[in-house]
Amino acid sequence: MTKVTIIGAGSVGSTIAYTLAVQGIASEIVMIDINNDKASGEALDIRQGTPFCAPVTIYAGTYRDAVDSDMVILTSGIARKPGQSRLDLAQTNVDIVKSIIPQITTFAPDATYIIVSNPVDILTYVWCKLSELPENKIIGTGTILDTSRLRARISETYSINQQNVHAYVFGEHGDTSFVPWSIANISNIPVDEYYKAVSSQDNLYRPLNHADLENYIKKSGARVIQRKGATYYAIALSTCHIVKCLIDGMDTTVTVSSMMHGEYGLDDVCLSTLNIIGRDGLRGKLLPTLTEEENALLHKSADSLREVIRGLSI
Repeated sequence: MTKVTIIGAGSVGSTIAYTLAVQGIASEIVMIDINNDKASGEALDIRQGTPFCAPVTIYAGTYRDAVDSDMVILTSGIARKPGQSRLDLAQTNVDIVKSIIPQITTFAPDATYIIVSNPVDILTYVWCKLSELPENKIIGTGTILDTSRLRARISETYSINQQNVHAYVFGEHGDTSFVPWSIANISNIPVDEYYKAVSSQDNLYRPLNHADLENYIKKSGARVIQRKGATYYAIALSTCHIVKCLIDGMDTTVTVSSMMHGEYGLDDVCLSTLNIIGRDGLRGKLLPTLTEEENALLHKSADSLREVIRGLSI
C-alpha cells in the first residue's frame, strides 16, 4: 500500500496522478490545489476510469489528508511561459514553496518529498534549508527529464532500444546543463564509437554531434511549450519512475537534484549528478570520474545556481 500526495493539480500534477493510477504505482492518491474544484475535477475524471486499472483510491483533499503519505510530490507554482527561462520563475515560486512547507510537513513529516516545480534546483535547495526534513528525504527531479530526452534522441539516431542507452545530463535543469560524454555508452560501447561498431549491411550511421544533441535537449522544453503551451507527459513519466524506484526498494541510479557536500568539490548547492535512490530516499551518490572539462562545466553550472540564490529572499 503506497500513499502519494500531489500538491498542484495543473497539467503536470494531474498527469502524474493519472500515470500513477494507470501504472498501478500508488494505492491512494491525494490531490491538493488552491483551486479545490480543479483538484476535485481531475481526481473524479481519473477515478471514473480506475475500474480498468489496479485498485486505487484518488480524491481531492487538504494538507490534513496528507497524513501517513509515503511520498509528497510538489508541482505547484507559476508555470513557465513561452520565452521565459526556468530561473525567471525563481522568486515567485520560492515564495509559494515557503508558504507550503510548514503546512505539508506538519501532516507528512516522514514522507519522501519529490520536487518537480521549476526552477527545480533552486526549490530543492529551499526545501533543504527551510523544511527541517532529512536531506535524504528531499529529491528534486533535476535532470532526469533532460537525461530521458538525451536517451530518446540517441535511441532515435541509432534505431536502438532506449534501455540500451546509458548517458546522462549533469548540472542544472536548465541552460548550464551538460552531458558528460566520457561516461556515455550504448550496451557498454562508448557512445562515440557505436556508429562504427555496428555490423550491418545497411549501417549508414554517423558520429554523434555533441553540440547539436545538447542544444536539442536544452531547447526541447521551450519547443514543446511553444507548440502546445506546456510540457507534462515526459516529466510525469520521469517523476513516476522516481516513485517506482523509491517503492521497489532496489537501489537505482538516477540523475536527480540533491544537496552537494563536497562531491566534485561542490558545497551548499543542489544540482544533478548520479544519485542512488531506494526505499529510504537518497541512499548516496555515485561519483564517476569526470574529465577536467566536464568537472569545469559542473562547477560553472553550480556557480550559475549560486548567483540566482544570492539574489533571492529565502
